[in-house]
Amino acid sequence: MFVRGAARAATFIQRRKFGFLHAIRISLIMLCGLIASDSVAQTVQSDSQPAKISGTVINSVTRAPIGRALVFTSDNRLAVLTDSEGHFELTLPKENAGISGVTVFRSGGYENSGCSSWLQARKPGYLDCIPSQPGTSNSDLTIALVPEALIHGRVSVGNSEPLSATDVQLFYRDVVDGLPRWIPRHDARTTSTGEFRFAELPAGDYKLLTRERADDDPVANAPGHVFGYPPVFYPGAADFTSAETIHVSAGDSVETGLVAVRQPYYRVNIPISNGDLSAGLNVTVRSQAGPGYSLGYNPSMKRIEGFLPNGNFVVEATSFGPSLASGVVNLKVDGAAAEGPPMTLVPGGSIALDVKEHFTDATWSGANYWNNGKRTFTMRGARAYLQAQLESVDDSESRSAGLRPPTGPNDESFVLENVLPGRYWLRLNTARGYVASARMGDVDLLRQPLVVTPGPLAPVEVELRDDAAEIEGTVTGIEPGSAFSSSGPRAWIYCIPLPDSPGQFNESAVSGDGQFTNPMMAPGAYRILAFVHPQNHLPYRDPEAMKIYENKGALVHLSAGQKLSAQVPLITESDSPEK
Repeated sequence: MFVRGAARAATFIQRRKFGFLHAIRISLIMLCGLIASDSVAQTVQSDSQPAKISGTVINSVTRAPIGRALVFTSDNRLAVLTDSEGHFELTLPKENAGISGVTVFRSGGYENSGCSSWLQARKPGYLDCIPSQPGTSNSDLTIALVPEALIHGRVSVGNSEPLSATDVQLFYRDVVDGLPRWIPRHDARTTSTGEFRFAELPAGDYKLLTRERADDDPVANAPGHVFGYPPVFYPGAADFTSAETIHVSAGDSVETGLVAVRQPYYRVNIPISNGDLSAGLNVTVRSQAGPGYSLGYNPSMKRIEGFLPNGNFVVEATSFGPSLASGVVNLKVDGAAAEGPPMTLVPGGSIALDVKEHFTDATWSGANYWNNGKRTFTMRGARAYLQAQLESVDDSESRSAGLRPPTGPNDESFVLENVLPGRYWLRLNTARGYVASARMGDVDLLRQPLVVTPGPLAPVEVELRDDAAEIEGTVTGIEPGSAFSSSGPRAWIYCIPLPDSPGQFNESAVSGDGQFTNPMMAPGAYRILAFVHPQNHLPYRDPEAMKIYENKGALVHLSAGQKLSAQVPLITESDSPEK
């Protein structure tokens, strides 16, 4: 009892002490809030009334108002639903006006667009909101929501009988490191009526296919007679390459149809001749037509097995674990069971990077650190500022390789490990100077893919320099009072190397009066483009795709150590391909 009483007394004293300090803290915060509120709001309204923000949420395509949309502040302190006409009104309490409202007010009124860092909106069936023009008064905001696109349809057999429980795969045309690629985006399974639906899609280009499916008819699948449905490429194409590209705009609803054809399947076996397979094996199957086929690994028999229809296939397997190994065999199925040649797993190779530093500035003081699970140490040499990795060239592969972790503080070696056979892009990023060249023999790895074959690999010679060029300039065509935040970026600059130029891609944001400076540019020839909005899917490595910009932007030629000035016209929303 005594212990409990003492504890309660101590707790009471602590609560009194905490409550007193808490009251002082709250008073100070409220005082600061009121001072800030008065100083900011005095240009908008009298300090006797709370600040109000009103506006409308609209469909970015139809411009129609959106009812029951949630409008909220970025700190989630305030939120409201729009009415049936898409209108909303938020009231900022006086004590919060100087905190939340300080980013809302500006000289002469409110910021002129929604979807800023402080006010956003969302509703099912719509994607992210985009900045929009101001409303009819300074206190009216317009927030535009982008409607989702839909791709839906039906999988059938012979245009009549629905094919249920069938996997449908959607590929999206994306841009990865400046190169267009077909990326698997979504998977869906057909219903009992053969229907499928892909929702919440952004505008863009898509391709559609089914994955193979076994026939579940017990009568048809008698011993020695197995049937299935091979992949089908929309709208009935022979392969993935010739499949039709489905282009959708914001708010589109595209209806499709896929017709599956029942075919006989035959048992296939591929023995594994070596390798530590205790961790398992990942198997991929590609036909001349494209993806959509599958086989599995049987650990008890140490072989790859399953069923495939007639055709020519490439079967590849990769072992799991810290040390990767892979193998590949070609398999032909021609009206009977097939057994492929034994697959030999070859361990992933290593590629050394021979880094040559040609720096004139000895004052660089950057640092990088590594933790090996036991201690943290400082990395030395180029390991402190240079990053390297390999990314697969082929759309159908997701292979990559990275640098071997340093073994200790004195390990300055650059080694790409677990590199499996294939074709790769070498990606180099440096925080010091610029990458002047990267070569393996006669291959320019800054512009050509690296082809990895089994066996020893030659080192990659990387040259780093700091005699960079500098470009500064002005973006022209920005209208005062346009749909830009007074504190946010006013344009986005992209420096794109011309074909066969030694330059390197560079991007940056432009704020304030439209002036920009890029102080660390690799020498070369560039086309400089300025956009109203970020171009997250700019195919700057694809010369054919970039031809649409031949008459836009500014052309510059930069020499080592040169400082150049340029004026870059702004590409408006109507001119931008991402609009």
